[in-house]
Amino acid sequence: MPPVFPMLTVLSMFYYMCLRRRARTATRGEMNSRRAIESNTRALPINVEIVQYAKEVLDFSSHYGSENSMSYTMWNLAGIPNVYPSSGDFTQTAVFRTYGTWWDRCPSARLPFKRTPSTFCSQDYVELAFEEPVYPTAVHILETYHPGAVVRILACSANPYSQNPPAEVRWEILWSEAPTKVNGPQARQFTPCIKQINFPTNLIRLEVNSSLLDYYTELDAVVLHGVKERPVLSLKTSMIDMNDIDEEEDEEKFACGMDTLNKQFSIVTLREWPTNGYFDKLPYELIQLILSHLTVPDLCRLAQTCKLLYQHCCDPLQYIHLSLQPYWARINDTSLEYLQSRCTLIQWLNLSWTGNRGAISVSGFSRFLKVCGSELVRLELSCGHFLNETCLEVITEMCPNLQELNLSSCDKIPPQAFNHIAKVGSLKRLILYRTKVEQTALLSILNFCSELQHLSLGSCVMIEDYDLIASMMGAKCKKLRSLDLWRCKNITENGIAELVSGCQLLEELDLGWCPTLQSSTGCFTNLARKLPNLQKLFLTANRSVCDTDIEELAANCTHLRQLDILGTRMVSPASLRKLLESCKDLSLLDVSFCSQIDNRVVLELNANFPNVFIKKSFTQ
Repeated sequence: MPPVFPMLTVLSMFYYMCLRRRARTATRGEMNSRRAIESNTRALPINVEIVQYAKEVLDFSSHYGSENSMSYTMWNLAGIPNVYPSSGDFTQTAVFRTYGTWWDRCPSARLPFKRTPSTFCSQDYVELAFEEPVYPTAVHILETYHPGAVVRILACSANPYSQNPPAEVRWEILWSEAPTKVNGPQARQFTPCIKQINFPTNLIRLEVNSSLLDYYTELDAVVLHGVKERPVLSLKTSMIDMNDIDEEEDEEKFACGMDTLNKQFSIVTLREWPTNGYFDKLPYELIQLILSHLTVPDLCRLAQTCKLLYQHCCDPLQYIHLSLQPYWARINDTSLEYLQSRCTLIQWLNLSWTGNRGAISVSGFSRFLKVCGSELVRLELSCGHFLNETCLEVITEMCPNLQELNLSSCDKIPPQAFNHIAKVGSLKRLILYRTKVEQTALLSILNFCSELQHLSLGSCVMIEDYDLIASMMGAKCKKLRSLDLWRCKNITENGIAELVSGCQLLEELDLGWCPTLQSSTGCFTNLARKLPNLQKLFLTANRSVCDTDIEELAANCTHLRQLDILGTRMVSPASLRKLLESCKDLSLLDVSFCSQIDNRVVLELNANFPNVFIKKSFTQ
């Protein structure tokens, strides 16, 4: 009989490694992974659990609603549920601006950044403050329509109600998962199994990805369960699963990689290595091509292996396109400082969501652009709340070749600061959604930036006279291809006439929730006749849209791909059939709350035009 001692030794070593990993994990307060929770691991001693709804909405990236209203806004997430457990489309819920993949298929769609980690799929976020800091034991998300958008839940160590800001702000991922398709739009309470953290929190962040949804997701409330004292895990442990170990290793890799941005990236000297392996035999260009598929943290780790790869990983050619948005929670002034020498040739830079709560200072941002801004063509700064007038002045001075600037939801920039953008005459894309840009600054921008092709002014509430703005666009911005005027409150048929007469290359026009436009003035008929290249037209919530308008679109805008006429009472099934027969490329038609278009009509149209997604929303 063969000896069993070697096998016992191997098994002992295996269990020792597993238990050591468990012990290390427990010291970080991370022992209750998904599987540990599912095996009914209990915390000792037992604390009294605190249950609380969100007290306040602190920040968010977008919402469907108006800045001056509560309907469909993120602010509806504060407090107790308004709708749940009912299902359907309700104005009292929180709704993000987009859903599905339609926004990636229109003329204004932007090219994605390479090297985005596969684990980062977030498109929008909302941050919620709660009254009491607790160690979270559960997070309940009440979803009332088309659930399934939440892909990540994070907790922050900073107390938004504390008078003393912490020296360091930490974010921990409580739960994350790739987007999943949920069958049916019905309401649900989503309660994922969350990870235990080693600090109390009263600041929770939800990140969402709506790409798999058939319509806008609607959230009603968020409930945080937690205890005041840090739990000590009981000795009752689950069977160790190899997949569980892999997950923990992935988390450690992510944390290690991001720490490397601030530490290993700054290494000046490397230890002597006897050989570079077989990489010495490869052409320089081939090594560069191979490394171009690595994420930023992977580049940081690889730079520590040998001198040759260190040189390759620090080559500015590896940083022509750089997106730091996936690592928003760990990017700070130190990160930018260490990246400066590697980004001297950078052309695309994505700093969206980064720098908030003091992580990036005005001086740190300015120093980086002074070194790295000369070749910049595209700059993404969405939700950058550290930005002020000085930052915009630095951008316009240090980035003479800039063609694309995204300031979406940068609502802390003062109105007068936007005047500086007029100095960048090479701009082709400008996104000012949910900013405080005012009329004088915008007129100056339009006057000097005549190369503009894509312009977003959605929810810009400081503009007093959109007719004047539209007139300036028609006179100066002849190359305009896409224009977002979502929720502009005062544009009339006069402004539309000036716009479509001068900007006849328009392929995309969003006039959703513009209540001052009336079909009886002929504005939509004029629009259809002057814009033959139109591919996307949103007339959302304009109740005056009628059969004449639809028939004009069918006759003149045969390239139309997306049409939203939600809420109209004046459109009949007959005119929609004409439109569908004429516009062969039509893929999206939203007829929600159109009183003449009932479910029977939608079923009939779907049967006859199967390539078109016809959306009919409902309220129960």
